[in-house]
Amino acid sequence: MRKTAIIIFALALSTCSKSPGTLEEILSTGKLQVVTRNSPTTYYRGADGYEGPEYLLANGFAKHLSEKYGQTVTPEFIVVDRFSELLSTVEQHDAHLAAAALAITPERQERVAFGPPYQEVQQHLIYRLNSGRPRNFSQLRGKRLEIMAGSSYAETLSEIQAENPAFAWSENPNADITELLVAVEKQQIDYTVTDSSTFDVQRHYMPDLAIAMNLKEKEKLAWAFGKSNSDALIADAREYFAKIRRNGKLDQIKERYYGHTDRFDYVGTRTFIRHHDKLLTDYEDMFRVAAEETGVDWRLIAAIGYQESHWDPEAVSPTGVRGLMMLTSTTARYMGVSDREDPDESILAGARYFASLRERLSDIPEPDRTWFALAAYNVGYSHVRDAQRIIRIQGGNPNRWLELKDALPLLAQRKWHSQVPSGYARGWEPVQYVTNIRTYYEILNWLRVDEAPANNAEEIIAPGEPELQTASNGESVPL
Repeated sequence: MRKTAIIIFALALSTCSKSPGTLEEILSTGKLQVVTRNSPTTYYRGADGYEGPEYLLANGFAKHLSEKYGQTVTPEFIVVDRFSELLSTVEQHDAHLAAAALAITPERQERVAFGPPYQEVQQHLIYRLNSGRPRNFSQLRGKRLEIMAGSSYAETLSEIQAENPAFAWSENPNADITELLVAVEKQQIDYTVTDSSTFDVQRHYMPDLAIAMNLKEKEKLAWAFGKSNSDALIADAREYFAKIRRNGKLDQIKERYYGHTDRFDYVGTRTFIRHHDKLLTDYEDMFRVAAEETGVDWRLIAAIGYQESHWDPEAVSPTGVRGLMMLTSTTARYMGVSDREDPDESILAGARYFASLRERLSDIPEPDRTWFALAAYNVGYSHVRDAQRIIRIQGGNPNRWLELKDALPLLAQRKWHSQVPSGYARGWEPVQYVTNIRTYYEILNWLRVDEAPANNAEEIIAPGEPELQTASNGESVPL
């Protein structure tokens, strides 16, 4: 198969010019140029370098092309400032594809060709709680509604305006969706429009925002390609997405970025942000010291501590676990802790214990290994391994959090816990536990967005041009 692919590639090079946007150009240069934007639902710098759903998908596609044609292909990410620049960058052949959670619309289909859909979203009208929820479009008269320039929302609002002539809005050419959501939260504007996946992520950072109404159902997202010379590349994209749908890796990526967003706790989120402002400074240095010793991100350790005790060093549970990291007496002895209520001792011991669990689960690839270790911190290592046994009995993949979070609750059912060594467990609790910590961790990342994280990617910045970021293929979810 590989030899055949190489022969086909060689024939293509000899008979076709390497026009911008063609598969031949990508294979000859070894670069897949991907235009995207900086956002939590596309591409961004995380604690360990570049990440995001589109980052992982584009890296996986480059790897797919490399394996199919026997040529090394590396993705090169071009980050544009404005949403409206995405399609023009592809049209001008400055990128091979646009990967930025783009909705397929009739207007856009006149400009670009779309690959296979990989996600469905809804369009939401967003308002601030306690400002008066609009129930119909007539109630929007005289209000300030702003949307991102170049977004698909303008097409939807134009359709609404055709039936409601007094309805009006404006496109902001300089603001991204996060800035518009902040503007609604601060009551600088009355409303904005965003898609469901973006709102599910962002509402944890801005809990005073809510959905006023759905504007459009089931909008499909896909990559955009140039209309000319891209048929072969689009065919490969269809093949790639079909493959990752079959093997479950598309679902794995979605779970990684959206799996913690399906349950939103308004009161809990507001309380966390308030505690961040008032309490975290007392313990932040301790979390950072523990991070340096264990290699665990200090924000993740802090999120565990918050879930355990709300950063209360004197917390005590009805079962006798105590301290900021809520250590059992057995764990405390094992970790050499003399005073569980000493925050320094508790944080360092909790971080070491979590790191040891993650090490014991080294057969599981990241990021799932971290979620497994969090579950083990809550329910115990042996119960996590038991849940894996259940997955194997069911014929699933025991190394995916997407499947483990369904198997853990089965440990409370006699039919299942009777088949595993450690028996009964309140298996629904670690699932909620992991979801909460992932939410707190993401909020901490957003609240500390100005911090410079570790960077594992090479950057190329050309003066006077858009920022080009050539990222490594070492993503944590292997594709």
